[in-house]
Amino acid sequence: MGEAELSRLFNAAGYLKHKAILFTAYSAGLRVSEIVNLQWKHLDRNRGQILIEQAKGKKDRYVTLSPVLEDILISYYKKSKIKPVKYVFESTIAGEPYSARSAQAIFQQAKTKAGIKKEIGFHSLRHSFATHLLEKGTDVKYIQELLGHFSIKTTTRYLHVAKEKLVAIESPLDSLWKKGEIEWDG
Repeated sequence: MGEAELSRLFNAAGYLKHKAILFTAYSAGLRVSEIVNLQWKHLDRNRGQILIEQAKGKKDRYVTLSPVLEDILISYYKKSKIKPVKYVFESTIAGEPYSARSAQAIFQQAKTKAGIKKEIGFHSLRHSFATHLLEKGTDVKYIQELLGHFSIKTTTRYLHVAKEKLVAIESPLDSLWKKGEIEWDG
């Protein structure tokens, strides 16, 4: 999804909790299972990190807790009528995690309301996270670490860079030429 579609999707989410779920997934590139299992104790505000505990492959990893996401989560907590106790996103039963199906339904409802016709699901937020980082120049090895992939091959499947972005990449020769230090007698 492009940035314009993401904006429409986020704006279409009705409730603060729903927006916070979608923002968290995109901001940190998390799987739906990682979102619903995220606990308050996993947020390290001093280091600006989120611990993803026992993720896919039973491996722990850290991802960035962006300052914007931190503010969103604090606001969501303060404005919640029923304060989540253990999990960041809890079901109607205190101390119980929100269901993955409910998170996926939130995505689908927002997608429909935003008028996004593509056949995509919650996982597309993770894809968009990885693709947008790559488009902004982040090294694919860092993206691999953030996503928690063992193999770089898995990561590269996520990175569908828009063709116009590839065409716009400046050749190193052009950069050198612009400095005026290369002689050409042609």
